Amino acid sequence: MAKYVASTTLRELEWENSHLIEGDVAEGMAKLKQQPGQDLVIYRCHDLMHSLLEHDLIDEYRILVHPVLLGKGRSLFKDGAQRVNLDLVDTTVIPPGLAILTYQPVR
Repeated sequence: MAKYVASTTLRELEWENSHLIEGDVAEGMAKLKQQPGQDLVIYRCHDLMHSLLEHDLIDEYRILVHPVLLGKGRSLFKDGAQRVNLDLVDTTVIPPGLAILTYQPVR
């Protein structure tokens, strides 16, 4: 599986079948989305998610809700993030209560 890495510090990648997105990350991701092939998936990339959100480049959100409440932690969205109306398109619950909520932006 191809891996695309958006980084402001890396200049070379040692991982097999990996490609560095250089320059403007939103422009690079927009070009990747236009290519044929499988979906692009982002895991745990808070800053990248915000950059793609600002450029309307996210087609689907999969939010995992764990059955644990924390008193503090990193927010999913930063203060001042634009509002995005979403449609719930799928739900899956995996024991012992992990909920996977799949949303698509209303366009």
